[in-house]
Amino acid sequence: MAPWGSAGKTTPRFLGQFSHYLFRYATWLPVLIAFNSYVAQVTWIRGPSMYPFLNPQYNESLRKDLCLVSKWSPHRNLERGMIVVFRSPENPHVTVVKRIVALEGDVVRTKPPYPYEHAKVDVGHVWVEGDGDKTKDSNYYGPVSTGLITGRITHILTPLDRAGRVRWWEHAEREGVQKAQAS
Repeated sequence: MAPWGSAGKTTPRFLGQFSHYLFRYATWLPVLIAFNSYVAQVTWIRGPSMYPFLNPQYNESLRKDLCLVSKWSPHRNLERGMIVVFRSPENPHVTVVKRIVALEGDVVRTKPPYPYEHAKVDVGHVWVEGDGDKTKDSNYYGPVSTGLITGRITHILTPLDRAGRVRWWEHAEREGVQKAQAS
């Protein structure tokens, strides 16, 4: 049995090691939070709305794509075909992943349930749609403000057989979009 005095020496050493490791790793926490908020974030793609481009095995398994989201200047230089992450116009606590099909000034031939046959995209907005049939997109809630866009999907990280850069510019443009005249 250890003498009474030796028990006291173990506790301070443990606290010293704990505080050392806490300080060592906790100092990186603000850096990680800032990186995640303003530079890039890793996110799982859930649901079938971007099927088959993202989550191509959605109907066969529970496998989801893990993607890299660039958050650096998310509203700048937006182009048709880009896959963006944005806050839902219905619920700002929910993030949504969709493809930009039209930019400000473009006229879109809409799909149900949109109440009008055509919609003109206002300044500061984009028209987004999912690649799949089961999608809640601009045809449901109208053009999306670019201020709601929080990032762009730039890379697929897993599954490894599909890992690599998202080549959005190779995606065929959606029919029924009349591009705005360049000024």
